[in-house]
Amino acid sequence: MQKRMGSVETLPAPTDAVKIIDGAFSFEVQAEEVTLMDAKGRALAEDILADEYLPVFNRSGMDGYSVYAADLKGATKETPVTLPLAGEVLMGKAADTPLAEGTCVYTPTGAAVPEGTESVIMVEDTKKNDDGTISFYKDIEAGKNVILKGSDVFPGKKVLSQGRVLNIADIGSLAALGYTKVKVAKKPLVGIISTGDELIEINEQPKNGQVRDINSTTLALAVEEAGGIAKNYGIVKDEEDKLTAFVKNAIDECDMVLISGGSSMGEKDATEQIIESFGTLVLHGIRMKPGKPTIVGNVDGKPVIGVPGNPISAYFVTRVFVKKILTKMIGAQAEELFVDAILTKNVKENKQRSQFDFAKLSAKDWTTYAEPVKTQSGLMTSMAECDAFFVTLLGNGDRKEGEKVTVHPL
Repeated sequence: MQKRMGSVETLPAPTDAVKIIDGAFSFEVQAEEVTLMDAKGRALAEDILADEYLPVFNRSGMDGYSVYAADLKGATKETPVTLPLAGEVLMGKAADTPLAEGTCVYTPTGAAVPEGTESVIMVEDTKKNDDGTISFYKDIEAGKNVILKGSDVFPGKKVLSQGRVLNIADIGSLAALGYTKVKVAKKPLVGIISTGDELIEINEQPKNGQVRDINSTTLALAVEEAGGIAKNYGIVKDEEDKLTAFVKNAIDECDMVLISGGSSMGEKDATEQIIESFGTLVLHGIRMKPGKPTIVGNVDGKPVIGVPGNPISAYFVTRVFVKKILTKMIGAQAEELFVDAILTKNVKENKQRSQFDFAKLSAKDWTTYAEPVKTQSGLMTSMAECDAFFVTLLGNGDRKEGEKVTVHPL
């Protein structure tokens, strides 16, 4: 187990850090019941099995006429087949009378088809005659335009799996099955503490040597986006006793704690010692840029993470590591989204660490292009117009203009 931050060469690569962190924690997913209106973006805490058929009856997939396929055999525009109209099915009503051979029944889209119906032919391929008969200008194969009972779901079929993060279509499926509420993973409560003598509130005017506390806001939003609930404990000055008290309080109240700042090797940076005083240090330092001084600790099974104070570093650490931990805490199956893009500029390899870079995306002729954007860790506005990020792994060499690169949307 890697602990105190030493030389760059001894630090774990980002992929190894992910494995170390994953092995350090196990979580029992807590469930709660919410209404469908509150379920979007929540992770299912149970499998959803159908207990009924959908659709519950055979229905028409087109506005047209229910027929036996054999009755229209050989029908063309030049030699139409004419059948008597035996009636129509009204929307929301059952088709009480079976379809008699040699006849047709008007059946609008979504309506129940009469028993015996083999196909529904579109009204556009027919003509209604003055004598009440219908002329058909083409034949049709059996099963065409008929949606069978249970073709969507049937009793016992798994509709949604535990851990799925619900989207609008999923919630529509639950509504179709008659659900008004659903069991989802309870959102973990994540405490956020910002440390540093230089920090001021975002509504204050900075004096020389002061900076606004960006991370309290951006970390909270990242936590909410990843499925947690953020609790902001505010700014704590670089006083070990005071920070220790804040951290202890946050650990007692929350499921995870993020400490922004205090993770480098500066004289006043006490995060590592505080975490060790309460629990176990999992790692200190990751071979990545930005984000090298990241700290991860385990206090009674709760992750306590020292996030770099620089906003860009904090973003990448939260996106790559904190998000993965939160995903595990809620038992979600969420996968990292990515797209392949073509680099528009050369990118030099960092010879000591894996390099994380932002990019602006554009598209032309069905191809996505990524323009690398160089940033400095403390300059948050450099990220504002970017759309994605990509990674140049240590040892993989320089990236060339025109090379394909995997980018991850912000």
